[in-house]
Amino acid sequence: METQPSILVIDDEVVIRDTLEMLLSNEYRLYFAENGVDGFSLALQMQPDIMLLDVMMPRMDGFEVCQRVRATPILADMPIIMITALDDRESRLKGLRAGADDFISKPFDSLELLARVQTITRLNRYRHLVEQRNQLEQAHRDLLSSYTKTIEGWVHALDLRDKETEGHSQRVTQMTVEFARSLGVSQEKLEDIRIGALLHDVGKLGVPDAILLKPGKLTPEEWEVMHKHPEHAYKWLASIDFLLPALDIPYCHHEKWDGSGYPRGLSGEDIPLAARLFTIVDVWDACRSNRLYRAAMPESEVLEYLRAESGKHFDPSLVDTFISLQHAT
Repeated sequence: METQPSILVIDDEVVIRDTLEMLLSNEYRLYFAENGVDGFSLALQMQPDIMLLDVMMPRMDGFEVCQRVRATPILADMPIIMITALDDRESRLKGLRAGADDFISKPFDSLELLARVQTITRLNRYRHLVEQRNQLEQAHRDLLSSYTKTIEGWVHALDLRDKETEGHSQRVTQMTVEFARSLGVSQEKLEDIRIGALLHDVGKLGVPDAILLKPGKLTPEEWEVMHKHPEHAYKWLASIDFLLPALDIPYCHHEKWDGSGYPRGLSGEDIPLAARLFTIVDVWDACRSNRLYRAAMPESEVLEYLRAESGKHFDPSLVDTFISLQHAT
């Protein structure tokens, strides 16, 4: 059940306080003070949702109370309605300068006062809701930033481990996002693709150095261990809800269009689109890079290799699009 909004009434006239209690007590929690000094002290203590403030009071008048409220951080945003017998322009200007939000003239109309209080209370509630939403959005952005930094840390750790592919993750990530964007993939999906591309080889952290860093050819048994790295990535990351939409690439980027890939032997469009995009970019970058066992291939030969593997390793329609994009740059 929603808590009733609270109102602090500061007025030295008993009749006014009694009238306001009768008028507002069904919808609001009410607090009362007879003078400005006690009223300001009570405001600090209760931090009400709204203040109804008389102007002419002993010890501290309404203008000074208003100024003190606006100068106090925990109270500064509280709406203040001044209830005053002073109806001249100068008094109202003074009240506005002091920080009042609205004025009700004595003797006041009960329905008008109730309407003013309801309106300003609702506006204040909406303002708080907007602030809370903004705070949640900022917290969400901060959380995403933390996730991103963690992911980048994992990728850096992998680069440090495997110097041969250093910088590869950043290059293929940028190229895959650009490739996907050219196909009209939504911004939300682009972010999943970006994260998935960064994490594409994170499963290799589970591959022993003797195999991952071996300078020569791998034995069949060693290839079997190496082929486990997509499954390692999926098992490690699938329980993280934030990363689940990004796992198509780490899990499926070694699948092949003709079904001869691993770890699940998917074929054709059963392979997620993100993985089909990434596979082309991944091979393109690997072929253009120097490796211990071979020199980088000229770009013309790389593109010819992609054409030769179209319909076998790669989605043929995506190969055509990728090659067209390379010719356009």
